[in-house]
Amino acid sequence: MRRVVGLVAVVFVVVAALDVIVRWYSAGVDEGVKAVRVQIEMLGVALDTFRCDVGRYPTDDEGLRALRERPAGLASWDGPYLKKDAPNDPWDRPFIYRSTGNGYELFSLGADATPGGRGDDLDEVGTPEPWSDDAQGRRLRCGESG
Repeated sequence: MRRVVGLVAVVFVVVAALDVIVRWYSAGVDEGVKAVRVQIEMLGVALDTFRCDVGRYPTDDEGLRALRERPAGLASWDGPYLKKDAPNDPWDRPFIYRSTGNGYELFSLGADATPGGRGDDLDEVGTPEPWSDDAQGRRLRCGESG
């Protein structure tokens, strides 16, 4: 069952990434910003899969490492959720991950590594879609049957 969920997640990532690339390419966004948006989308899918298995997103201390290495005490962890370590942004700096309790923020500060900016200096922030913890919402989001 988890292989089916994994396959569905991979197909979703590919379709979403292609859609995102086409939309941003036509919008004239700088190349680095386009790449960051795709990376954030793909990391978001891995984070959502982690949440489906564990019941929460990684803590600040666990960070994106939790997508590759089992955090202590998490028996329901069924990763790794990434084939390689989390990528750096196009400017070779790690993405910044912050847990917000029921969600997360995942971002890059752009080429200038400072808040704000335009073009390649633009900050890019990813946050998850609102999460429903009711049984039906979980089944739909996590690909569970029943």
